[in-house]
Amino acid sequence: MTPEWSRRERLDAIGVDERHVAIEADADERAALAARFGLSAIEHLAARFAIRRDGAGITATGRVEARVVQPCVATAEPVETAFDEPVSLRFVEPQTGGDPDEEIELGGDALDTIEIEGGAIDLGEAAAETMALAIDPFPRSHGAAATLKAAGVVSDEEVRPAGALAGLGALLKSHNTDQ
Repeated sequence: MTPEWSRRERLDAIGVDERHVAIEADADERAALAARFGLSAIEHLAARFAIRRDGAGITATGRVEARVVQPCVATAEPVETAFDEPVSLRFVEPQTGGDPDEEIELGGDALDTIEIEGGAIDLGEAAAETMALAIDPFPRSHGAAATLKAAGVVSDEEVRPAGALAGLGALLKSHNTDQ
């Protein structure tokens, strides 16, 4: 599959010295990505990366900026969202051998890892995936709360415990204040 927004950097052009790369999706690329991710539109999508080779592969750090429009989950009204998302990636050569189902323990400072394909890294696809992860899966317009309430959907604040444990919260609260 060819990504809708591909910006490939050849491995032989990436050295140990940091190099800065800025990319921006054009209108056709944004429209194709919007269709892929189920968005009404992507009005802006750009990324800035600092890339360099290190012992474990290629690191790419930077930011992905986007302005997207998606339908409200309650009203279908357009909801515009803008974000500026940090990104830290490590591109590595594909692993050969070993157990593909083996779990790997990652530390808190571990970078998201992407396999290198075809002698290059694809910063466009990496930025598109970063954008997709940053998008609110349940966007709500200003009228969403009223629409949901009219449909009988209660908010988290309105939920009341039911059954045998219904009074437990109040009992615990009164017990804690008595001490």
